[in-house]
Amino acid sequence: MSSESSDAELVTIDVTDGVADVRLNRAEKYNALSPQMFEAIVAAAEKLAQAKDVRAIVLSGNGRGFCAGLDMQSMSGLAGSADEKGKNKGAATLLERDDRPENFAQRPAYVWKRLPVPVLCAIHGVAYGGGAQIALGADIRVAAPDMKMSVMEIKWGLIPDMSLSQTLRDLVPLDVAKELTFTGRVLNGEEAKAIGLVTHVVEDPHAYAMKLAREIASKSPDAIRAGKQLLEATWHADERTGLELESALQMQLIGSPNQIEAVQANFEKRPPNFSDPL
Repeated sequence: MSSESSDAELVTIDVTDGVADVRLNRAEKYNALSPQMFEAIVAAAEKLAQAKDVRAIVLSGNGRGFCAGLDMQSMSGLAGSADEKGKNKGAATLLERDDRPENFAQRPAYVWKRLPVPVLCAIHGVAYGGGAQIALGADIRVAAPDMKMSVMEIKWGLIPDMSLSQTLRDLVPLDVAKELTFTGRVLNGEEAKAIGLVTHVVEDPHAYAMKLAREIASKSPDAIRAGKQLLEATWHADERTGLELESALQMQLIGSPNQIEAVQANFEKRPPNFSDPL
C-alpha cells in the first residue's frame, strides 16, 4: 500500500516498512469530529483493513491535540427538525446501523478493534469525549504526560455512545468506568496510566508508538494477526470458545511459511524475512 491521504486530507496515511502512520488532519479544529471526519476516519480504517502489506498502525492527531471530540457547530447541522413524535430526526440518522453491530456514530472508534493488525494510538494534547473513545478503540495507547483525557459526554447531559461500552470494560473495573462516566473527570497521562486507560506515558508519544509499531511489524504477520484475533474473540468468551480457538489458530500457524521462517531466522541468528499474508 503506497503513501496516500483520504477524504480531502481529513485523515492521512503514510505506510513505510509495514507500519501505517495514520493522522487525523483537522488541526485547526483540534481534529474535532464533524460528519466528514467520521466518514474519513472510517474510510481510512477500512482501507487499511484490506492492505496486506500493513503490519501495524499508529493513529495520532496533527496539531495541538489528538481529538477534541464532537464539533458541536458542524454536528448541529444534523439536528434537523423534530418529527411528529418530537424525536430528533438528525440524531436518528446518526444512530442508524447497517448489518454490523455498531452504528454510524460508534464506527470511528469501534472500527480499530475490528482491524486484523495491532493499532497503537499516540495521544497528545486533548482526547475528549469522542476523541477519548476513538483512542480506547486502539490496542495500545501511548500518552504524553500532559495529555488531557475525559469521558466528557456528561458535560452535555449525554452518555458516551461511541462504543465505550465495548472498549472501556477491557481496561478498568466497573466502578472506575462508572466514575469516569458520571463525572467527566479530566485525566493527565500519569493519572490515565494509573487506572489502566493508557499503556505508556512518554514525552514523545508518536515517536515511541512508531518505534513499538516497527518492533511489532518485525514479527511474523500471521502470528500477530492470529494473536489479535484470539484475544479479541475470547476475552469475554467462555473457556471452551477460548481454548478451541487457541488450538485452531495454532494449527493454522504450525508449519506455515512464516512460522518456518521464524524458526530458521532464530537458529541462523539473522533478521527474519516474512511474507505478507495472503
